[in-house]
Amino acid sequence: MPSSVSLPRLRPRLAVPAAVLLLLVALLSVLTSGALPGTPVASARADGPGVGTPYVVSVGDSYISGEAGRWAGSSNASSGYADALGPTAYWDTPSGEAIDRCHRSKAAEVFIGGGTLGKNLACSGARTTTDASGSTFKPGLDFYDDGAGNIGQAKALQQFAATHHVKMVVVSIGGNDFNFADIVATCVADFLYSPSWWKDYCYDDSSVTSNFTTSNVNTVRARIATGFTNLRTAMRNAGYSDTSWTLLVQTYPSPIPKASGFRYSQSGYTRQSTGGCGFWDKDADWANTSALPTINNTVKSAITASGLTNTRTLDLASAFNGRRLCESTVGLYEEKGLTSWTQPTAVDKTEWINQIRTVSTCCSNSPYYVQESLHPNYWAQLATRSCVRQAWNGGAPRGGTCAISGTGLVGGEPRMTLQ
Repeated sequence: MPSSVSLPRLRPRLAVPAAVLLLLVALLSVLTSGALPGTPVASARADGPGVGTPYVVSVGDSYISGEAGRWAGSSNASSGYADALGPTAYWDTPSGEAIDRCHRSKAAEVFIGGGTLGKNLACSGARTTTDASGSTFKPGLDFYDDGAGNIGQAKALQQFAATHHVKMVVVSIGGNDFNFADIVATCVADFLYSPSWWKDYCYDDSSVTSNFTTSNVNTVRARIATGFTNLRTAMRNAGYSDTSWTLLVQTYPSPIPKASGFRYSQSGYTRQSTGGCGFWDKDADWANTSALPTINNTVKSAITASGLTNTRTLDLASAFNGRRLCESTVGLYEEKGLTSWTQPTAVDKTEWINQIRTVSTCCSNSPYYVQESLHPNYWAQLATRSCVRQAWNGGAPRGGTCAISGTGLVGGEPRMTLQ
């Protein structure tokens, strides 16, 4: 008690009514805390484990950070047709990106609303471990800290969770550990630089097959499992019990159809020059029947390998079927007679996956980024958001398979169901 505070001395054996004692205790509390009766003390208002508005946090790579979230479909006639979010689409601070090229879109799936807040810690290009060697910093699911403000996503989660009430963490990871971007680049190059009468396929290139050997699959599984356990450690360090939060692990969606589903022939260059989907038929079939299942099965088996018991799985493998890049059921804006993403039928008639762009098609006075290629766009991210909200399930998280359930928009989002 401060020395300036003096309470009246009570006479010996004087009976003091209980109400008076309570008044003295309340007065002492006011004098020592500086708060008026009925006003919460600052520490009582602090959010943290078990206290405050619940948060859903996203961690991982470009398939959850919001990469390509600026674009609601594709057009070769005018980028303005599909520009849903404009040049500040990836700003996660008032003046730009917190980490350059993480591309944390305003359309990212984590912002489910409904009384629940979202925090996006994911980063486009992220692997399971942090990469600080390049021109752009890529935080992984680890506790990297260079002492200059660059930290891994596990450490970022730990710091955030310590002062916010995190109830669910959604993660997408593993694709870049399989060198996803390099595989796509190889497939497109093989399509562009080999003739239709002597096709050079990517599915049997050694640079591609080396990613899917049993040895490498086991290595990637172990890395993903370690990433998951790092997230558990982060939450434990922040003061959470394992039963007080849920890890929602999402798989990767199919971005292109099988050979029979393309609207452009593989003859000539139209499939890439117009559609931005330069895969030979056999490579597209391999991507859907072999590569994608291998990656997704590795992610799911890593959950078991991690030993985490508070997990749920969000299966996105077929979530965008019918709206994929170059699929015959959708088209470019100009192919469908549309000129704006705000037109009522745009969500059902245009693509939900961004075109594959090369340096020549994206970077000369263009608003596009190469890294946006083959990623879920604005429509797909809002669709996934709907499924994440359904997985959140009012605070009782559940897993399931995300799928299109109808046409049009509901609450500004595509109609989706979690089965």
